[in-house]
Amino acid sequence: MQSSGLGALVRLVIVRDLRLAVRHWDQVIQPLIFFAIITTLFPLAISPALDELRRIAPGIVWVAAMLASLLALESLFRPDVEDGTMEQWVLSGQPLSLLLLAKVVTHWLLTGLPLVLMSPLVGTALGMPQSVWPTLMATLALGTGSLSMLGGVGAALTVAVRRGSVLLALLVLPLEMPVLIFGARAVDLAMQGEPVAGPLNLLAALLLFFASLGPFAMAAAMRVSVES
Repeated sequence: MQSSGLGALVRLVIVRDLRLAVRHWDQVIQPLIFFAIITTLFPLAISPALDELRRIAPGIVWVAAMLASLLALESLFRPDVEDGTMEQWVLSGQPLSLLLLAKVVTHWLLTGLPLVLMSPLVGTALGMPQSVWPTLMATLALGTGSLSMLGGVGAALTVAVRRGSVLLALLVLPLEMPVLIFGARAVDLAMQGEPVAGPLNLLAALLLFFASLGPFAMAAAMRVSVES
């Protein structure tokens, strides 16, 4: 009974955030526009030759995805802190880690999942063959989940800091380097026709690690931020 109650609570948080996102749809599409612009500018700045683009395409896609995921992080918890919702959650006695995890899941649904679905179009523009699409989408699905978890921890640490976007980037970007390396490496191996199980397994392991520890780190940081 308790587990079903917690599940209903998580669904309420996710549905609430999705409804708020619909009202502020311009903030939702900003990461997608940024992702498309970054991947479009590289061919214009470097070379339209497909051979050259294919060599750097995995890095371009992953750097663009990593930066795009940062755009919505500053507003992940800040509105709830400013209107008092987060303080009520802290005092409610409900598991704060679970509530924050639900918000991170919503962040992934609004930013990570659209990037995954959009990646084949971007990959095609960069000269990626169609056979690479499954690997590209799988790496982004696993990797953006890790990026959202790490971003949630950073957002919880900086939520009490005014204009903390720069500090948030400085905290999160170094921790995201392994995800970037393994994700780009898996796509590069797929383009060369080599096995990609190794980098994919490492990405899955990172996601499980961040998902198991991230909610507790977010809850601890949020309590400090709210009480300070």
